[in-house]
Amino acid sequence: MQLRTATRFFVAGLALASVATLGLAQVQAPPAPQAPPAAAVPAAPENANPFPPPDPKDFDASSPTKEDVNAFLHASWGYNPNRIWQVQAILKTRAAGVSRVVVLFADKGQPKEQINPLSFFTLPDGKHIIAGDVLPFGPKPFEEDREVLSHADGPSKGPASSGLTIVEFADFECPHCKEAQATIAKLLADYPQARFVFENRPIPQIHSESLKAAAYGVCVAKESGNDTFFKFADAVFDAQDGLTPASSDATLKAAVTKAGGNADQAGTCAASQAAKDEVNAQLEFAEKLGVNSTPTLYVNGRGMPIGQAPYETLQSIIEFQAAEDGISLPPRPPAAPKAPSLEPCCGPAPAPPSH
Repeated sequence: MQLRTATRFFVAGLALASVATLGLAQVQAPPAPQAPPAAAVPAAPENANPFPPPDPKDFDASSPTKEDVNAFLHASWGYNPNRIWQVQAILKTRAAGVSRVVVLFADKGQPKEQINPLSFFTLPDGKHIIAGDVLPFGPKPFEEDREVLSHADGPSKGPASSGLTIVEFADFECPHCKEAQATIAKLLADYPQARFVFENRPIPQIHSESLKAAAYGVCVAKESGNDTFFKFADAVFDAQDGLTPASSDATLKAAVTKAGGNADQAGTCAASQAAKDEVNAQLEFAEKLGVNSTPTLYVNGRGMPIGQAPYETLQSIIEFQAAEDGISLPPRPPAAPKAPSLEPCCGPAPAPPSH
C-alpha cells in the first residue's frame, strides 16, 4: 500500500485503532508544545473529556479556526460514534499562511495510553492540508473529488439518477482487485439504490498485461454494453492467472466469449490507437484524483478504505456520508459473514509489488 493512498484514507475516515494505523500519523510533526505525554493523562469516565486542557498560547495562527478543524474532523471521523477528539493547537509556521494543527484523539472508554496525537499542516487556500501528501480540507473535504467523479463515464450499473455513487478504480491484473470484487458485490447488494461505476486504473510498471486488459474492457463496453462488460470483468478476474505475455490474448478473448461478446472484434479494437487513447484518458482521470494504487473505491467523492476496515465499518462510512449529503437510506441490512480483509496491492513504479 502506497503512503499517498494511506494518507487519503485518513481523510476517508479510517482511524481504526491507534495512531500507528494512520498513514497520516506516520509523517506527523512533534506533539504540540506543552502537551503532556499520553501516559500522564489521568483516567476519566467514558463520557468525560479525557484530554489535557489546551494552552491558549498554542493558538497563535489566525487560520484555520478551531471550528474549521472540528468541522473537518466531523466529516472525516463522524461515522464512528465512539471517536472523540480535541483540537490541541493551531500554530503559525515559518511559511506564510501555513499553520500546524495538532489534535488529540481516542475512542470512548479506552485506556488513557490510547490517547494519540495527530498533526498536519493547513495551506493558505483553506482547502488543503499536507500530511505526507496534499489532501482536501474543510467542512466538506470531499466535494471537490465528488465533482471530479461526477464525470466518471466508465461502465456502470444501478440507477443513473441515484444520489449515492460508488466508483471503483481497478487493474485487471491486480490480485487484490480480484479479491475486492466480493466486497463490492456485497456493498451493491446491500445498497441497491447506489450507482456503481468501474474505471480502469492499469499499472503497467507492475502488471505487464494490464494496459491490454483495460483496452479489451474499453472495447467490450463500447461494442456490447455495460452488462456484457461486467460479465467480461468477472471472467477476467476469474482467469487472472492467464494474464501473462504468453497467454493474455487467449485469456482475454476467452473472457469476451464467456461474456457473450465477439472475441475477434474485441481483439482488433483493443489493438487500435483509439482504444489505447481511451485507456490513457482513464489514466489521466485517475491521476487527477491522485489514484495511484488499486483497488481504490470512492463513495460520493469520499475515499473508501476497502482493504483496511471491517465490512461493518464500510457500511458505517457509506451511511454517514449519505446522511451528510442529505441522502436517505433504508435501515442497514442484517449482518452477514465478513468479507475478507484486503490490502491494496498495486502502486506506481519503482515500488515493487507487495503481493
